[in-house]
Amino acid sequence: MLEQERHFFPSTILLSVFFTVFFLIPVVLSQIPLGSKLSIAENNSWISPNGDFAIGFFSHSDQHNQFSVGIRFNSKLIPLGKQIVVWVAGADDTVGNNSYFELSHEGEFVLFDSSNGISAWTSKTSKLSVASALLRDDGNLILLDKEGIIVWQSFDTPSDTLLPGQHLSVYKMLRAASKNSVSSYYNLYMNASGQLQLKWETSVIYWTSHSHAHTNLTAILTSGGALQVLDQKLNIVWSAFGEDHNDSISFRFLRLDVDGNLRLYSWIESSQSWRSVWQAVENQCDVFATCGERGICSFNSSGSQICECPFKFASEHVQRCLTPYQQSCQSGSSMMTYEHSYLYGIYPPNDLVTLSSLQQCKNLCLKDPTCTAVTYINDGTAQCRMKTTQYVSGYSDPSLSSISFVKKCLDPLAADPNLIEPSLAQSHRSGSYEICIPCLVGASAAAFVVFVAIQFAIGLFLCRRRNLIKKKATSAYTSENSKGLITFSFTEIEDLTGSFKYQIGPRMYKGVLPNHQPVAVKDLELAMEERKFRSTVSKIGSIHHKNLVKLEGFCCESDHRFLVYEYAKNGSVEKCIDDAELGSRLSWKRRLDICSSVARAIFYLHTGCREFISHENLKWGNVVLDKNFEAKVTEYGLGILHEAASYAGGSAEKDIEDFGKMVLILLSGCGGGEDVCEWAYKEWLEGHPERVVDKRIVNSGMKLEELERALRIAFWCVQADERMRPSMGEVVMVLEGTMTVDPPPPPFARRSLTDKEESLEQGSEAKSPAEF
Repeated sequence: MLEQERHFFPSTILLSVFFTVFFLIPVVLSQIPLGSKLSIAENNSWISPNGDFAIGFFSHSDQHNQFSVGIRFNSKLIPLGKQIVVWVAGADDTVGNNSYFELSHEGEFVLFDSSNGISAWTSKTSKLSVASALLRDDGNLILLDKEGIIVWQSFDTPSDTLLPGQHLSVYKMLRAASKNSVSSYYNLYMNASGQLQLKWETSVIYWTSHSHAHTNLTAILTSGGALQVLDQKLNIVWSAFGEDHNDSISFRFLRLDVDGNLRLYSWIESSQSWRSVWQAVENQCDVFATCGERGICSFNSSGSQICECPFKFASEHVQRCLTPYQQSCQSGSSMMTYEHSYLYGIYPPNDLVTLSSLQQCKNLCLKDPTCTAVTYINDGTAQCRMKTTQYVSGYSDPSLSSISFVKKCLDPLAADPNLIEPSLAQSHRSGSYEICIPCLVGASAAAFVVFVAIQFAIGLFLCRRRNLIKKKATSAYTSENSKGLITFSFTEIEDLTGSFKYQIGPRMYKGVLPNHQPVAVKDLELAMEERKFRSTVSKIGSIHHKNLVKLEGFCCESDHRFLVYEYAKNGSVEKCIDDAELGSRLSWKRRLDICSSVARAIFYLHTGCREFISHENLKWGNVVLDKNFEAKVTEYGLGILHEAASYAGGSAEKDIEDFGKMVLILLSGCGGGEDVCEWAYKEWLEGHPERVVDKRIVNSGMKLEELERALRIAFWCVQADERMRPSMGEVVMVLEGTMTVDPPPPPFARRSLTDKEESLEQGSEAKSPAEF
């Protein structure tokens, strides 16, 4: 049994203080002038006036020659090895030897990475008229303008820690240190309702501060040892108190630890140690994924929390580790039982929930080849929670009524020979088969001759028919009317697609015209009156733009409705994103060009046609790349064919929102819709836009100013309030660099009705980026 220690000293001090070199040459400055620099080579630091805090470089013992710059406790009352880091510039950013941290003459903090020759992090304050900096006695690093006004402060960009007096406002968060693939997803978040929430990834909430929703709240850690949520009038909405609340304690801090629990710590002078005086989640097993990707959380006889792996099965007295189920079990599979346990899937962190009996729940998993484990909630709700991921975690406790089953491959040696049919077994033993060999040979020869004759006749018929079809199609395509749309019969559609043999997308097939030109054929699968269909297709065929796929022809025969488009050699952008090799070919510049091309195409549909056209199904699966990787939008106007909109209506706002999501998906290289938007916005909000970029193209000439511009306009496009979204014309100008764009507000929370009414009463519409 592997026991995962949860005592404070190793899990907090050692996880935070990985120092081999840290602040050996203190420099006390009441004001830090422009041009001041800290370097790894000099081991220098800046100290607060009272000496309680210092900022400088430190190295990580678990990462060779990797350094970070941060603020730590510096009091003489605290030994060097226990001087906790409370803020890190750039969060998890690390730099190599000979790197430096500077307050530049332009007025911004710059962390320069010597190993890559780039700025790993900046405070982005070069346009704020910064005159000096100061590390205050409360641990807050601030930038001041010439009038002494604070224009930037580290308290506004926390890493994993809050200090007394530091606020955590709505949409701000603490993120646990990234020590492994699990801890990097933990965060403390203040949602729009003013609730503090402990979350894993973006959707798993395992602790909430209070149940009553309020707006415009902020959280603060008091010097007396209380975590409070306050309203605008500083009234206390919710509080949590440490064991030593209001005691005479010199130093405190609140931290989201790497195990996912939020704890309040106090410095105990008598024991010369930090002590946890409050934690949000009392039962550590209730923290999501607290035992990693395949551990089971439980408690030993002394009451200490442990992570079991390997562990004992309920039905056996041997120890085996929970391992992923192999879907290719040749000998079949079985279910191992875990009494009083609850399992849940990780990556993705969701389960398929159905209502069933215990036996049905077990059988459902056995019959489903994608199921790896299942938990039955035996408390009257009859929930069957099925996991389809190889990464399964959970917890076990005698008080739990739930039962879990983990799928295992059967031992091939345990296969039962008695499963063979008795009659077949008897035949094998007796050898009593009687077969007439000459009879079989004669019958087979006769059948073969008949088969060949029939096939020859069918082949001759099909060959003549195909030649007639090709002759007719060639004549149609090369006639004087070839500049217009070609009308195909259903037989011709079947022929040019090889009877729909080569599918290249949803109801999309590759075909070849008689003149050897490749085309893409779309099966619309809709019932529409012929006259209206031909009229609508004619209007779509009259639309021409270099970034729109050309409509070559159509089929309208009986109940068949097909559109024939020009063929794009490199397929859809969606396919390129999902494919590792193709994705690496989409360089940074190429991805920006693709975004600009799509924006120009949609702008043309909205404003360049005779009548307004909205795409209504804008996604990367409907954007294709030609042989030069130039983007072309396809399937435009299908909303009209499906009678989902009219030329007089349609929704430009929907296209704009979809485009914003597409930009974030292409830049990040991953799907996920709203999840990608929220994750990207949080990374940008925390000052780490580079983390959004697809790792396959980080070294393909990415420019931070281009990334910032693309992210900002994308977040404007996905604003929940449609009035705040820009027009596609504005989007095009921003992406081309001819228009500036302001930082967007949080795009995921709708403004209150009162705010909207006030805006309307004042006769002012919500700002769009073009107004800045």
